[in-house]
Amino acid sequence: MTGLSAVSWRKSSRSGSSSMCVEVARSSGWVALRDSKDPTGPALVVSPEIFDMFLRRLCQG
Repeated sequence: MTGLSAVSWRKSSRSGSSSMCVEVARSSGWVALRDSKDPTGPALVVSPEIFDMFLRRLCQG
């Protein structure tokens, strides 16, 4: 895995200028999540399959 400092982090456009968000970075073999309030803090790294399952569950309620 490449270093996380070189990846492009994104957050929802619905979050506006709020800094209380989860940011996401995707690569070919992983997805990383971090707290936008602490961009130099730890990140949770999971497989794309796990992240996609997480998103499906969120959409299901």
